[in-house]
Amino acid sequence: MKHWFGSAAICFNEKNEVLMVRGSDNEGWAIPSGGIEKGETPEVCCIREVKEETGYDVRIIEKLTVKETIIKGFEVKTHYFKVEKLGESEGIDDPDETIVEAAWIALSDLKDLTHMYPEDVGTIIRCTK
Repeated sequence: MKHWFGSAAICFNEKNEVLMVRGSDNEGWAIPSGGIEKGETPEVCCIREVKEETGYDVRIIEKLTVKETIIKGFEVKTHYFKVEKLGESEGIDDPDETIVEAAWIALSDLKDLTHMYPEDVGTIIRCTK
């Protein structure tokens, strides 16, 4: 079986809204995430992906969990981090050109969104406590 390793970031602003992105390939929203490149640590990948997909520089506050699942024949292992934004967004600069929108979503609106990974909602909510 093929493997895919990635990192994902959960980031809140001062209003306790969570940073999410939407790709061009579907209507679902997700937290910023992506694949770990050769030579990268999960932490470095996390910081790079947030920058590319949202324009924000972030720093890691804590490692949260590792999600292991199988998606389309791939064994997927994703490292989740809680991060803090530093400054303002410089705009989306996604080299894969898959991210069309980044937005701060109120926790009360999470239940109304279409989610790419519905299982992540619980992880987001647990981070607010």
